[in-house]
Amino acid sequence: MIPITKPFLPPQDEFQLLIDGIWKRQWLTNMGPLASELEIKLKNHLNVNHILYVTNGTVALQMAIKALGITGEIITTPFSFVATTSCIVWEGCTPVFVDIDKNDLNIDVLKIEDAITDKTQAILATHVYGNPCDVIAIEKIAKKHNLKVIYDGAHAFGVKINGKSIFEYGDISTCSLHATKLYHSIEGGLIVTRDPELIKKLSFIRNFGISGFDTFSELGINGKNSEFHAAMGLLNLNYIQAIHDHRKKLTEEYDDKLKSLKAYKPRWNKEANANYAYYPLVIESESLLLEIKKYLDGNEIFTRRYFYPSLANSLPYLQPKDFSVTDLISKQVLCLPLYYDLTLEEVDLICRLILRVQNN
Repeated sequence: MIPITKPFLPPQDEFQLLIDGIWKRQWLTNMGPLASELEIKLKNHLNVNHILYVTNGTVALQMAIKALGITGEIITTPFSFVATTSCIVWEGCTPVFVDIDKNDLNIDVLKIEDAITDKTQAILATHVYGNPCDVIAIEKIAKKHNLKVIYDGAHAFGVKINGKSIFEYGDISTCSLHATKLYHSIEGGLIVTRDPELIKKLSFIRNFGISGFDTFSELGINGKNSEFHAAMGLLNLNYIQAIHDHRKKLTEEYDDKLKSLKAYKPRWNKEANANYAYYPLVIESESLLLEIKKYLDGNEIFTRRYFYPSLANSLPYLQPKDFSVTDLISKQVLCLPLYYDLTLEEVDLICRLILRVQNN
């Protein structure tokens, strides 16, 4: 059986050593020494100004919206994981969808201004599959209309654009460290900003709004993470280069073996490095996609229609709306297995089976 993904796990004895230390200290949460160390190491690894390690990527987005004081409309993409939209609604704001670009699958920056109203307060864009949005164009639009910018960088760990971390763009960028991600801490998330006052506010929000022994600065939430999760994050950071290198080899093998497939890969931002977080393909037709998926399922090789269906017409708490590009792409995108334990031989098998479907 070949799953769509499998979490990377460091040597168990290394993890146990850190767990033994947690047992001795009996400091399990509330930003213990391992969580604090992980924040510092991630700040240095990513080369960002200010970073917070939080519960998960969803909470990171909720905290971002709250910290920026957004209460009105937020322009966003219908082609993303549901958390991107649900966070907006959860925080009492209104998502306003804009269609995506068919080439890179990110929000279409040429359509953003048409969606701006007197109620618009922010843009929340996703770096889909880790592929950076047109951050320069979005920044210009935001400045012109006095809007805040939040980036959902759930997939974008390690991505740089023009030599600078993708998390350094926007008012706030977030990342997911969920077990399915290329770098993970089992559960976890990151919040990044260049604004020292904003990170201070976010640090209070992360801890119930507590600003002193018996004082509160604002409305907060429990956004902290545990020492156990931080232990996994610290160890996995030691292996991030090996993870990256192997995923790159697997991706190149897919690229080579699937050259004749009637499909295309989303166009990667030419100013950015790839982090090989996913292997998405836009198949020629939904019917071919379904045939491929069914055949692979029958051979216990599992893929994912990521993201399907469109968020704009599938959420019960929003009025459905159609978007021509998103509706089409969401029906044709298929992500193939990609993870550290996957072998080149398994990739070759997957490719042979896919091409067998197409050529029959």
